[in-house]
Amino acid sequence: MNIVIVGGGLTGAHAVEELRKQGYDDDITLVAAERHLPYDRPPLSKDFLLGQAEIDSVYLHDARWYADHNVDLHLGTPVTELDLDRSRVTVAGESVPYDRLLLATGSTPRRLPLVDTSGLQVTYLRTIDDALTLKTRLSGHVLILGGGWIGLEVAAAARQSGATVTLVERSPLPLLGVLGSELGRLFADLHRQHGVDLRLGTTAESIRGYEVVLSDGHRLVPDTVVVAIGASPVTDVAARAGLEVDNGVLVDARLRTRDPHVYAAGDVANHDHPTIGRLRVEHWNNAIAQGQHASRVMLGSDDPYTRHPYFFTDQYDLGMEFVGTTTGHDRLLIRGSVEERVVTAFWLRRGTVIAGMHINDWDAIEPIRRIVGQQATTQLFDPDVELARA
Repeated sequence: MNIVIVGGGLTGAHAVEELRKQGYDDDITLVAAERHLPYDRPPLSKDFLLGQAEIDSVYLHDARWYADHNVDLHLGTPVTELDLDRSRVTVAGESVPYDRLLLATGSTPRRLPLVDTSGLQVTYLRTIDDALTLKTRLSGHVLILGGGWIGLEVAAAARQSGATVTLVERSPLPLLGVLGSELGRLFADLHRQHGVDLRLGTTAESIRGYEVVLSDGHRLVPDTVVVAIGASPVTDVAARAGLEVDNGVLVDARLRTRDPHVYAAGDVANHDHPTIGRLRVEHWNNAIAQGQHASRVMLGSDDPYTRHPYFFTDQYDLGMEFVGTTTGHDRLLIRGSVEERVVTAFWLRRGTVIAGMHINDWDAIEPIRRIVGQQATTQLFDPDVELARA
């Protein structure tokens, strides 16, 4: 049997690891659009930008590891066609057969044509090359467009590098759609206290020469612009092949597409989660765990993928871990002190806890993992009851 993995990110690399761990010793072909060996993305917006890690530390394995594990590795050569009828992919003009195919093509930053064509120094953050470029530009006046996780992490790194930072976000608060107003305000206050000029409920309206005009009338001349307005799944090859695509490649609970020989995992997979419902997750932990799970399913497992999404962020002296998804919640429970930024929070839907997070409460993550997915207990609502007993 020959397994082909399309995508050289975390999902693809961990799929390879799991296949070999499970005792699969037949052919594996790993095809990566990037010229780099598979690497870890979170340090690109965290430790590397902060100068706390060297770029070489992000690689999962060296080239020798793939050779030792008999992986036919194709770097810088994206798959251009997928033929479902013949079970083949086209790589650099060559037709490669497969018995099982894993799509792990990830996502790509959403572009902003207004700045792309402006002549300004513009950076997106997705790849190693992006991070290397951005690190050299975290000085002078940095304008960040987008107040999501990446935008906020870049803002923290830029301020800690001594740059002047203006962050523009169209919502009234950063992370409003994910965390809600009270916790969104916590992040807004955090960044303001560290000197970030937050322009909320605002967009970049026009660019005149090198001057950016914001919708609130503010004008500025940045040294560099960082665009962080989200990402889109890379689905072009899957769509042309006739697979079902809707905000990602549609897969069932076991990460299978409508074709019995083709699977999808990681950022590109729109997954029918058994308890949460359909969702697409772009986080580091999901990329790893789905890559591993897809490998087991390709080898015959019939288990559904049931893990809840998990992610983390570090900004200044704030650390946060999050489990689940807040989509469709009807109640938010906050324990602890928002003012002191030591918080646990839970999102509920019809009495079931669908998401939980902590801020600077490092003993809370294991209780949170246990609580998410369960009916909320009366003890959870009692701030005098320790979380471990709730």
